Amino acid sequence: MNISIKKQKGAFALSPVGAACAVLLVASVNVMAQEAQTVTVTGIRKGIEDAISVKKNSDQIVEAVSAEDIGKLPDTSIAESLARLPGVSAQRTAGGRASAISIRGLSPDFSTATLNGREQVSTGDSRGVEFDQYPSELLSGAVVYKTPDAGLIGQGLAGTIDLRTVRPLDFSARTVAINARKQRLGVGTDVTGTGSRFSLSYIDQFADRTIGVALGFARLDETGGAIQDNGDWGGGTTTYNGETVNVINGFKGYTRQTKQKRDGAMASFQFKPNKNLSSTVDIFYSKFDQNQKSYGIEMGLNDSWVANDSFRDRPGSLINATVNNGTVTTGTFNNVRAVVRNEALGNKDKTASIGWNTKWQATEKLQLIADLSYSKAKRDAFNLESYAGTATNGPGTTPLVGNITYTQGSFKLDSSLNYADRSIVKLTDVQGWSCCGDEQPGYSKLPTIRDDIKAARLDGKYALPEGGIFSDLSVGLNLSDRQKTKDTLEGYLWLKGTNGALYQNGEMPGSGVGIAGGTGLQIATFDVLAALGSVFEVGGRSTPDIVNKSWQVKEKMTTAYAKLDIDTTAGSLPLRGNVGVQMVGTDQSSTAFTTNRVLSGDDKLAGLPVSYTSGTTYTDVLPSMNLIGDLGNGYTMRLGLGKQMARPTMNDMRSARAVSIGSSGQDAGRFTGSGGTPDLKPFRATAIDVSFEKYFGNAAYVGVAAFHKDLSSYVVNYTNRAFDFKNFVSADYLAAAIAAGKVTDTIGTFTSPINGKGGSIDGVELSASLPLKQVAGFLDGFGIQASYSGTTSSISLPDTTGNNSGASMPLPGLSRDVYGLTVYYEKNGFSARVAGRERSDFVGEIADNFAQRQLTYIKGETVVDLQLGYEIQSGPAKGLGLLLQVNNLTDAKYVEYRGAYKKPTSINKEIKYGKTILAGVNYKF
Repeated sequence: MNISIKKQKGAFALSPVGAACAVLLVASVNVMAQEAQTVTVTGIRKGIEDAISVKKNSDQIVEAVSAEDIGKLPDTSIAESLARLPGVSAQRTAGGRASAISIRGLSPDFSTATLNGREQVSTGDSRGVEFDQYPSELLSGAVVYKTPDAGLIGQGLAGTIDLRTVRPLDFSARTVAINARKQRLGVGTDVTGTGSRFSLSYIDQFADRTIGVALGFARLDETGGAIQDNGDWGGGTTTYNGETVNVINGFKGYTRQTKQKRDGAMASFQFKPNKNLSSTVDIFYSKFDQNQKSYGIEMGLNDSWVANDSFRDRPGSLINATVNNGTVTTGTFNNVRAVVRNEALGNKDKTASIGWNTKWQATEKLQLIADLSYSKAKRDAFNLESYAGTATNGPGTTPLVGNITYTQGSFKLDSSLNYADRSIVKLTDVQGWSCCGDEQPGYSKLPTIRDDIKAARLDGKYALPEGGIFSDLSVGLNLSDRQKTKDTLEGYLWLKGTNGALYQNGEMPGSGVGIAGGTGLQIATFDVLAALGSVFEVGGRSTPDIVNKSWQVKEKMTTAYAKLDIDTTAGSLPLRGNVGVQMVGTDQSSTAFTTNRVLSGDDKLAGLPVSYTSGTTYTDVLPSMNLIGDLGNGYTMRLGLGKQMARPTMNDMRSARAVSIGSSGQDAGRFTGSGGTPDLKPFRATAIDVSFEKYFGNAAYVGVAAFHKDLSSYVVNYTNRAFDFKNFVSADYLAAAIAAGKVTDTIGTFTSPINGKGGSIDGVELSASLPLKQVAGFLDGFGIQASYSGTTSSISLPDTTGNNSGASMPLPGLSRDVYGLTVYYEKNGFSARVAGRERSDFVGEIADNFAQRQLTYIKGETVVDLQLGYEIQSGPAKGLGLLLQVNNLTDAKYVEYRGAYKKPTSINKEIKYGKTILAGVNYKF
């Protein structure tokens, strides 16, 4: 058998993972004649075989992850487990955890998440679920649906992730599982953290197995290591010895430490009085508190834009340098007035879900299903910043400045000033970041998010006469009502008693000293949160930009479907699958505010904000078909066709309008504004998927898949330079603007999201899972899982990362290459597993300095985890297991960069997380 791999742009590159896939493909040919034996398996192999069984028996193209045992998914959250599946990748948070999930190169907003088949809300201001809210110990597994199915409600365009909890009546007896872990975090950083994990699961059956109960609790309580967060301000040029040289414009370095406490609980109650009736109530709850203390320093070096007579700062000059090929490799800048920052930020998240499902076999052929559900989420976030530096004395004075020396390629700095000396460093508005006559020695942001979904569903399934093409007819109706609200409160942190008076300097409390990230500079530190009320008071702000961040979006969805299950033959080829159609009616609206900015140009409101509500209705018809051909001897061919959609992000749908008057360029003397689009329509696509798979019972498989998505529309920001603002400026404001000669009419420039043209996304996926005893008997106990996904897209979007005005960027979330490789050993109670996942560079979504969604380039990464374990197989301690786990074994960094895709020009953020080491025990009885 010959295997050739043609290297193309974005296609399969032969790497260790690719080689593993190729080896398994060849190995499958050698073992295809072997019959899988029916044996009882446990541990790692059980989880793998259960997942293979789900994939093999599904009528769609899916990927699955299954727990090794009760409460024994090996990861902190379900996100890490999902990120190892073919075609699935994760973006890490600032704390190093996997959270946001991308499927097949599309951003998290293109996927939906369900819990036991019910759509879930999110704690962020977009639709993408943050999967670190879901403790892995409380889930029995998850299924990623890659092709549409008419009976799958709330499905996404990229895919649908269904998280699943246990069903107590599926167990033969009472089961209790206890897991406990102690952990050290940030190993390899300057300061390590500690933490613990604990979970308890209880499953039992009563009343002659007509009642089942499953209860679970999981706690994560940890203080992370001291994470270094370093970056620069990009590159620039200056003059040195009469020549133009390349320099770094500035630096920043932070040390951040995060405390996290997550309590999760689940309950499942089953009632099955007879074989025809079954009723289940599912309850899930998660409370996740994250509190981060941060301190650091920022400074402009090549800040030639600063006026020579500024009392805030002085323009920096390069006074001593080593130059190599026109670039400064070591240099000293003078006139540097750095900003020392102490911050407190975090989230308090609560997520809850309840569902009640009843199945009734009304007749031999008719089954009726009713389902009621409610899901809600709440996030209370806070971000407090304080600024300090040398004293500010007002106009006509000269601030104390110093010298900074840097070396290219390093974040380590030398300073002539001691920023840990409280006699020099004062709480003050160092760089004059305030507006409109107020001093700003700090800032406060308090966004809150509320999200809830109520849903009711009724399904019917009727068994058709045997002998036909179709085996069953299913119809259903789902009604859902979703409401998401974001409120934003912001304000200055004023020195207590000053009421924002200009040119104030305050004493920094305490005596704390810390190292500012990788700069090596010592700085004065204190607890900002504790200083609120004693050192600082909040001066509330209400500006057009702030008001524009508050909104409410409502969606009422009516989904009706009909589906025929296929069970027939084409000639001698057995065929199964389904064909169906969904009709989705949407009634969406948003309520927010229209604001006008004062004519003086200050960032203040002209009059009170005006509430504005707008929306639209539309209907989507989504046909789908899934065909599975049984080619014999374990070979399976799958085909999926369908139309898909993903509703726009809630933030893009807001009806907010912030209006001002331009003062420069082509917008001078014209109204300008920005906001959302409440009548925005979904992303829509037509998709085709094919998959060829070879199974060896449930023990092993090899698969090759390809997909093509043709997006007919894609949401992009559009600037309309002939927008009529007549409905968004008050009569008094318009009259005053015309009288003052600011504008002549209501025509101006407005920027908002629109439904733009689409494009295509294409991909190939290789995956394999094989116990190596199938290759050679002496490898009994060893196994390997490998996958590769290559994705390309014709869609090119305007670069909104803030790096390249007028340039283009790839689709957010799209990594052209994603690899996964797991090697494991399990035998006689001993187990070992090394799991790695790799993704190439991508455009990711982060929160910017103003708590708004922002896109940025994120460097590709390779994350490797190790797990060792032993479980006692017999005797009085049977079921007791010991575990040692190391996460982020290779100390992979998180890097955000400026420049173009895969062409970084400077580092915006570089975070070193360090390793996490866990040791623990498991006990099941």
